[in-house]
Amino acid sequence: MVIADYLPLLVLTAMALGVVTVIICLAQFFGPKNPTPEKMMPYESGSDPIGEPQATRFSVKFYMVAISFILFDLETIFVIPWAMSWQDSAALGHGLYSFAVMAIFLSILTVGLVYEWSQGGLEWD
Repeated sequence: MVIADYLPLLVLTAMALGVVTVIICLAQFFGPKNPTPEKMMPYESGSDPIGEPQATRFSVKFYMVAISFILFDLETIFVIPWAMSWQDSAALGHGLYSFAVMAIFLSILTVGLVYEWSQGGLEWD
């Protein structure tokens, strides 16, 4: 791989970072600066906040659902490109290796799902 192969990606990344930097700087310099106590209040769905922010504790199940979502979202990110390129890999003679690697990956995720299910992480009370 040559650096020239990555040049379009590097140019796109540099342009995106430049645009973001310019927008943030322009907003800081030219944006209105008149904070009032009402504007500085936390916003909670249109109603006044009740209680202290750290006083309410959330159940661990909310975090388990979030972690499960991220886990299976990442699975999709890896499995779909693998499925799209599997025929090319098989044509090069790496089909069985590629299949075995993905089978191991999916097996690890399946063990994690079975563990979460056995611990009641999928139960919603």
